[in-house]
Amino acid sequence: MTGPETQQRLTATVHGSVQGVGFRVFVSRLADSLGLSGWVANEPDGSVALVAEGCPAELARLEAALHAGPPGASVKDVRVQLERAAGSHTGFRIRSRAHPGD
Repeated sequence: MTGPETQQRLTATVHGSVQGVGFRVFVSRLADSLGLSGWVANEPDGSVALVAEGCPAELARLEAALHAGPPGASVKDVRVQLERAAGSHTGFRIRSRAHPGD
């Protein structure tokens, strides 16, 4: 069992051909299946941004999947930052392009 002190936050930006190919749905479904909380959104520059919180092992699985993406995606770069979880999310959501960030 993991407590709040073992939870981490992964903040990532994925660059490449990652919009219009189901990338946000791919991330959302995977995050849900891994028991992660947070959000994913398209960015105006064509990238996809996300914040996910959970146990380090599940975040590592998500990070690995970001490098491949769903069929049709062409990932060129994934920038990741890890830090202590804030605990400010419940569930995992797809945010619209006009999301307020975190």
